[in-house]
Amino acid sequence: MSKSDMDIIVAGTIDSIVMIEGECKELSNHELLDALKFAHEYIKANVNFQSEFAKIVNKPKKEIKLKVKDEVLFKKVRDYSIEKISAANRNSDKAARSKGISDANAETVAYFKEQNLTDLELKEVKNFLHEVEAEVVRDLIFKEGLRADGRKLEEVRDISCELNVLPGAHGSAVFTRGQTQSLGVVTLGTVADNQRYETIEGQKEKNFMLHYNFPAFSVGEVKRSGSPGRREIGHGNLAERALKAVLPKFADFPYVIRLVSEILESNGSSSMASVCSGSLAMMSGGVPLKAAVSGVAMGLITSPNKEFAILTDIAGIEDHFGDMDFKLAGTRKGITAFQMDLKITGVGLDVLEKAIAQAERGRNHILDEMEKSITKSVAELSKTAPRITIKMIPKDRIGELIGPGGKNIRSIIEQSKADINIDDDGKVTISSPDAESSQKALDIIEGMFAEVEVGKIYEGKVKRITDFGAFVEILPGKEGLCHISKLDSKRVNAVRDVISEGEIIRVKVLGVDRQGKMDLSRKDAMMDSHS
Repeated sequence: MSKSDMDIIVAGTIDSIVMIEGECKELSNHELLDALKFAHEYIKANVNFQSEFAKIVNKPKKEIKLKVKDEVLFKKVRDYSIEKISAANRNSDKAARSKGISDANAETVAYFKEQNLTDLELKEVKNFLHEVEAEVVRDLIFKEGLRADGRKLEEVRDISCELNVLPGAHGSAVFTRGQTQSLGVVTLGTVADNQRYETIEGQKEKNFMLHYNFPAFSVGEVKRSGSPGRREIGHGNLAERALKAVLPKFADFPYVIRLVSEILESNGSSSMASVCSGSLAMMSGGVPLKAAVSGVAMGLITSPNKEFAILTDIAGIEDHFGDMDFKLAGTRKGITAFQMDLKITGVGLDVLEKAIAQAERGRNHILDEMEKSITKSVAELSKTAPRITIKMIPKDRIGELIGPGGKNIRSIIEQSKADINIDDDGKVTISSPDAESSQKALDIIEGMFAEVEVGKIYEGKVKRITDFGAFVEILPGKEGLCHISKLDSKRVNAVRDVISEGEIIRVKVLGVDRQGKMDLSRKDAMMDSHS
């Protein structure tokens, strides 16, 4: 699976598909359809096995007594309410439409209360009103090719994008599509911030996390905020899978990325809005994505005579009264994630082929709108983001960097004010709040592992002075002796007459013995510079 281009789960019956979920690496519509056809062959084999097994077991089916619908009462309710509900349905504003439907329902219930109906019959009236509303929504689509908010079947709601709306965040963006709005917030962290978790295969780590929050106020409700539910976890997981395919390799961009989607308003597919806001936020924050990603939710309306209509960018009402919710996310190159669930017994591959092609047109339209704000990831990270540098050292010299009891590594951290992590393979990760600290730590480490070249002139710091010369540190942790006779071209009576401790001087390396002791000369360095 780590090398696979696709991870897909398909459920179905003998002649149709019921559920799809998965992710892929920018695959084409044709490749996704091929995968569905391939899966369906095995589904048919499994269903045939189940049918044969059922014949062998030969158990009688349980009889279910279904409630019989009162057709006479239903007709009365429909005749009285359908025009009122139809008029209220033609409103593009969610709140106004809801109020219109509620008023029509209340008027209908009040009318039938006067007809001396029983409490049970009044309860049935309320259920029938829901059926009438479903009929109105579906008939408008089939007969006029229009939806409740006046859009055509393939029309996407108005889109707006705002970048860097939170000045303190490492990256942020607001994506608004109709009455659905997502605030994407990016935080960049160091390798110590990754998520570690246990699986049946052992401990694993995540360097990219997307968390999805759906507060009650986003749908006009007042509720206590609790822990994430199945819906929040599922939506966040789908959006995370959609964006995962375009992330840079960790070796190229050694940051742990946490993306949070805050849903500020919702009327249809906030998970796909999260994909869009997440893509925009990461690009505005300097995460070098391979390409921008957008997502769209597709709907389906079917009729008893086998007609069907596919809807692009479904609103909440179309999800509620429709037969399908098929979410597809991807780049211009191909699909990265998908999820489909149905309220009918299944759909054929011909319907899915049309839905996938229509979704691609919708995704590309959304990408067009997103690219009006940003076309590629910005080159510079936010000033508030940490700076991370990676340096590889030989595995057999890790102990040298750490030092006895951690002496060396603690000294580097103290001098540079940077955090340093060392992996078993010799990868050293340096992270700091600013570039200066990171560079200072890198210089010290590179100095420790640099090889001293004989004949080269170095600038070194005088660490100790003795009667016979001075010990000069030319690289971090590497000291050599500059004998008193090699301090100057003229005679030197006392070392301190020429140099002092802490002074930076130029010295030439005359030689290095087997024990690594260096013979340094200030006199030769002076002569070389004069020549």
